[in-house]
Amino acid sequence: MKFTFILFSLFALISSKSMAQIAARELSLQEAVLLAQEQSTEARQVETSRENSYWQWRSFKSNYLPQLSLAGTLPDFSRTITPVTQPDGTLAFQPVSINSSDVGVSLSQVISPTGGRVFVTSLMQRFDDFDRDQTRYNGNPAIIGLEQPLFAYNALAWTKRIEPLRYEESKKQFTEDKEQLAVKATDLYFDLLLAQVNQSIATKNLANNDTLYQVAQEKYNLGRLSKNDLLQLRLAVLNADLALAQANLDEQTALLALKNFLSIKDTDHLILLVPQPATEATVVAELALAEANENRKESTSFKRRLLEAESQVAKAKGDNSFNASLFATFGLTDRGDSFTDIYNQPDNQQRARIGFSMPLLDWGRQRSITKAAQLNQQLVEYTINQEQTNFEQAVITQVNRYNMLKNRIATTAEADAIAAERYEIARNTFLIGRISITDLNIALAEKDQARRAYISSLGAFWTAYYQLRALTLFDFEQQQAISYKK
Repeated sequence: MKFTFILFSLFALISSKSMAQIAARELSLQEAVLLAQEQSTEARQVETSRENSYWQWRSFKSNYLPQLSLAGTLPDFSRTITPVTQPDGTLAFQPVSINSSDVGVSLSQVISPTGGRVFVTSLMQRFDDFDRDQTRYNGNPAIIGLEQPLFAYNALAWTKRIEPLRYEESKKQFTEDKEQLAVKATDLYFDLLLAQVNQSIATKNLANNDTLYQVAQEKYNLGRLSKNDLLQLRLAVLNADLALAQANLDEQTALLALKNFLSIKDTDHLILLVPQPATEATVVAELALAEANENRKESTSFKRRLLEAESQVAKAKGDNSFNASLFATFGLTDRGDSFTDIYNQPDNQQRARIGFSMPLLDWGRQRSITKAAQLNQQLVEYTINQEQTNFEQAVITQVNRYNMLKNRIATTAEADAIAAERYEIARNTFLIGRISITDLNIALAEKDQARRAYISSLGAFWTAYYQLRALTLFDFEQQQAISYKK
């Protein structure tokens, strides 16, 4: 029975370990970044934002294409009693039962260089008098017209220069947002990795301290260890147990944060792999700065904002000075008792109108509006110059930080290996009674600190790596600009 119980226990232990391995999922940093950029909730928000910008761009382009429209009233019926003036000047109230219908087709095209519009229209009207059983038609088979502002602010021309820059900004913003997802995923990845390292350290420390305490009890019983040292070891066991409980809680919290961000819905436990530093050489600040100015949205944004400020000056001058507009049409028109009468021998129809407006006395209003727009343009120029300086400084600072962190990894890795070896030596030396418990605790603290410092330096390096990519939109491993296919 005892043998059977032992076999059953071993089988249960092996099964539980196998299930734990099945339920665990290894995850590398590159896989986490890819998941963040493809399936996270924030990634879907980024995709939606790009789609929105695309359709706004399509809407803008459609404004400069021919527009075909159909408009009409079918029907406009009225039955009432209205006053009718008689030949002798008196009023007679007559019953009226009428219906009016109209329909028109219009084709128009804007002229962006001049801000005008040309159009072709065909109109048809029908009038029915039910009391007198009469039907009349009136129509314009074809009308060609032109609407042209003179000396006015040309919004079409300015918009045509500004909107392509805005759309280019949105495409660069999409790439930046994708890279920012990588930065956030890296931060959460190393939060969990450090928590798992702390959990592993706490587990090993509890096991080691418990073993040392058991050995110390035997030495104490033999009179080879003082009670003070025994109590100190027991306190170390209790502290290690508390540290493990806290490490388990921190690990669970970091695990949930990473899985929620990556939209991992399964219940698998994640085992994070310790990433190695990138292999590319030291990044040159001049290259990073050139790529940042070429790839980031800031350069395009600066151009757009300058154009917008310039357009506001043009608008202030155009809207508050001498303005004129030209309206001219030429076409065919006719009337008749039937629909076909309008198209038999229609008459010519012409119309031309030139209107103008000019302020004569505005108490300095025009000058004030124009001056305010000009000063705003200067302010935008000064602001952009400062932002350009800040942006370049941020890129150079990030390059220097990245290079420093890359060089620091080798130092922290060597310190981690030395501290781990020193602790093993100190532990074995303590077991034979050659060093004190204080020296052993110092070696243990240095080992744990060195391990955490190495993982932290790796996390800082990879965060700086992806931040540098986001700042420059340049892949320094592939030596090419970053782009994401739709």
